[in-house]
Amino acid sequence: MMTTALLGLALAAGSPDATRYATVRVDGVDVFYREAGDPAAPTVLLLHGFPASSFMFRELIPQLAGRYHVVAPDYPGFGLSAFPDRGAFPYTFENLARHLDAFTRVLGLRRYALYIQDYGAPIGLRLALAHPERVTALVVQNGNAYAEGLSDAWGPLRELWRDPSDAHRESVRGWLTAEGLRQQYLAGVPEGLQARFSPDTWTLDWLRLSRPGNVDMQIDLFYDYRTNVALYPQFQAFLRDRRPPTLIVWGRYDPFFTLAGAEAYRRDVPGAELHVLDTGHFALESHAAPIGALMLAFLERSGMAAGAAAIHEANREDRE
Repeated sequence: MMTTALLGLALAAGSPDATRYATVRVDGVDVFYREAGDPAAPTVLLLHGFPASSFMFRELIPQLAGRYHVVAPDYPGFGLSAFPDRGAFPYTFENLARHLDAFTRVLGLRRYALYIQDYGAPIGLRLALAHPERVTALVVQNGNAYAEGLSDAWGPLRELWRDPSDAHRESVRGWLTAEGLRQQYLAGVPEGLQARFSPDTWTLDWLRLSRPGNVDMQIDLFYDYRTNVALYPQFQAFLRDRRPPTLIVWGRYDPFFTLAGAEAYRRDVPGAELHVLDTGHFALESHAAPIGALMLAFLERSGMAAGAAAIHEANREDRE
């Protein structure tokens, strides 16, 4: 006989709030994604950074799923998505954004709040430039769009942008090792806080980056990052013109993106909320619960919950 506890677990397993895992074919490339919540609810699209994947949202998704439809894809070459050959699939931020756009069409997502972190910022903001009417709200977590947000740690990458020679490509290859990935998570984080960072993250990331050719692909994206900086004025114009409801949550100890970059968003979106957290670049590793609470309150204030029925109908029409 099933006990009350086991019955509760069985019912929870069938709940729409439980995270679901799927792979979908997008323009010939298999894309893995995590999904939770009722598809009739407003959508929150979670965009990960480097060297991560949708795994970084594992603690945030359950917090949001009770009220929202949450979708978190892995980009091609990252996480559990396919890794097409560099000769067949250009690893540029423009192409990743185009592919993400196609992913939203395959899933029938017509409107969404964007959570952008690290690489998710230039990818998501490119999506916003292409379809500004689709962005219902913006959550920025250590995702840069301003020149003053780039710290001195970007020096080697600036040299690569200036001269993409083999020597400069090799100079950044040292970041793409098992220890280099560990430091991506822990650099700048106070020692007393580091115990809250799961080694699963950098271990899984290294498992993917150690595939033949993946490190070279990552260096391709390092070089292409210069195109994101060139687009900063356009990203900022989108923010000024559209003024989306914006929540900024920023780890103050981020060695890559400075706090000045977080504050700069409020030049273009004066009503943006800014919350500075005592953590680093990957704030969800130590502060998922407070970030989730901030997001739930912010999304409710931004009116997303009130628009659920209209968004559901729009998504239904798009699927049909």
